[in-house]
Parts: sequence; C-alpha cells; structure tokens
Amino acid sequence: MKKVLLGMSGGVDSSVSAILLKEAGYEVIGCTMILWEGNEKITEQNKSIEDAKKICEKLQIPHYVFDYKKEFKCNVINNFIKEYENARTPNPCVECNKYLKFGYFYEKAKELGCENIATGHYAKKIYSKKYGQHVITTCREIKKDQTYFLYAISKEKIENIIFPLQDFSSKEEIRKIAKKYNLSVSEKKDSQEICFISDNNYKKFLEKNSNKIKNQEHGNIILKKENKILDKCSNISNYTIGQRKGLGISYKEPLYVIGLNSSKNEVYVGTKEELYSKTLSAINVNWMINKEKISDIVYAKIRYRANPAKALIKIFEEEILLEFEEPQRAITPGQSVVFYDDEGVLLGGGKIK
Repeated sequence: MKKVLLGMSGGVDSSVSAILLKEAGYEVIGCTMILWEGNEKITEQNKSIEDAKKICEKLQIPHYVFDYKKEFKCNVINNFIKEYENARTPNPCVECNKYLKFGYFYEKAKELGCENIATGHYAKKIYSKKYGQHVITTCREIKKDQTYFLYAISKEKIENIIFPLQDFSSKEEIRKIAKKYNLSVSEKKDSQEICFISDNNYKKFLEKNSNKIKNQEHGNIILKKENKILDKCSNISNYTIGQRKGLGISYKEPLYVIGLNSSKNEVYVGTKEELYSKTLSAINVNWMINKEKISDIVYAKIRYRANPAKALIKIFEEEILLEFEEPQRAITPGQSVVFYDDEGVLLGGGKIK
C-alpha cells in the first residue's frame, strides 16, 4: 500500500481528499502546517488545526502538525513586503506553493517514507505522450481551477503529486461527499483572503511591517502622456495598476493608474486606452515541461481570474517575451503570467517585469 502525505487545512476540500485517497487504497497521513504567528489570525489558524485533527480522528488516519512559521516568513511574507516596497504587486500563494506546500512539505513526506504528496488543489495531473512526462492541466471545475498558482513547482515533482479532486466538476459534489460522511466541515466557507493578513487589509499590514513604506514621503500623481503633475499622492503601496476610484483628482475624462515608480514615489495615470498593452516580458521563469517542446503559440493568463489569451512567446536566456493577439488590460509588474498549450497543459510561468 502506497503512503501519501496529505496537506490538510481544516477545510472541506482537503478533508474530502482524505476520504478519496483512503477509498483509492492509499495509506494516508494528514499534515497541517503552522505558518503565522503574532497577529489577529492566530485564532483562525488554531481552529483550522483543530478541524483537521478532528477529521483525521474520524477517518482514523494519523495527523501531524509541523511548525513552518520561520520558513513562511522568510519565503512568503518577506517577499510580499519587499515587492510592495519596490512598487510591484506580489502573489503570495505562488510563493507558498513553491516553497512550503511543494517544497518543505514535499521533503517532509520523504522523511516520513511517503511516495506521494497530495493537496486539495483544483488541478489535474496526467501523463502526456506529447511531452513524454507527467503534466499538470486545468481541471473540469474551471471556476475553481488553481493551476495558475502552481506554475513555480519543480517539474521533477509532478509525478509524485496527487490531486484527489481533479475529476470533480463542481464544489457541490465535494460538499455532498462531506455530508455523506458527516464531516463537520461540510459547509465550511472557503477562505477568500490573503491568509496571513487580517480583514484583507494589506495596506495596514504593510505600514506595520515595513519602515520604508511607513516613512515614505508623499509623491506626485502624474499624467503620463503630458508629464504633468495633477496632485500629490500618498504612499504608492496604496495604489494598484488599473485603479480608478480613490485617486482624488478631477480630469476631463476618467483616469486610471497605469504605472508606479518606487524610487520617486510617483503614480502615473492615463486614460482607459493607456491601460492596454499587447506585449509583456517576464523573468524568473519556471518551465513545467522541457521548453524545447513548447510551441511558438501559447495561451497566457496575466492574473488568476483572467481568461487565457492567445500569444506568441519568445524565449530568451533570462526572460521571455509575450506578444498577445489582443491587447490585455492592466498588465501588472510583480504579478505572475502563466502560460498553457491549447489543451490546457500548464507549460510554465514567470513574474511580469
């Protein structure tokens, strides 16, 4: 019987994953990671640990709790703060998956003698004859598909990853299984916030944890096409690309944030048309398959909830360039661009430059 280490958050997805793995004949070990400390969300974290423990007891599988606060702060929280300090918009879930859930967690599985790791992600793993390896693809539940957040995983690990929810078409199906087994978390709501920030108030979090942001002097809001100062701005971490509301300026037509400059603390604004671009470059690219097998045409997402857009990809030594067939709105430095083939296979991704 193969052993699998399952990441358990105390939610319905990972709980049902435990049931499905047991039914498939695996020897399941549940694991919950402690990730944060010293903030208002500690109570929520403790409740998640308790929920996961109860589920494991009910299903008669062992449950471990591992302390990764130090690793999470180093690889996720510190990166989050640093990116905002440099006027870039980070994606902490990508870093958490890379370093914690498919990094330290993966190594812990090997220590415990587990051949595989499993998570409750909405993603699918298959063997591809086309690429000659196991690949990650989009799953049937497109609204919940989470492959966007998985592009930074080492491709060598894919073979040993299991996504128990990969063949489900709706969240309702998963909740029905939880109810069938009388799991206490069957109606537990999904978390929609950044896990380590209370009330999703990232501005307050940044000012509390970054002296650079807290003490940054006010700068200017500049109409980019005319290089004209329109008003003063507060800290640029309060602004995001594509933002329209809350700028506090009047103009003959609606203006949007189209750029940020951390060294000068300047916010650049422009018209709706100036928000759109057909090209982007990305760095820190990770390939989920051998890049020599990638076609010139890919389907790229510039944010989680964006639709994949057809683009020509050009691969260089240190970065990639994407030329989209149609202009894309609010391409944001620091966010991830993730690309797929025409069948939904996850090819890789990188950070928008």
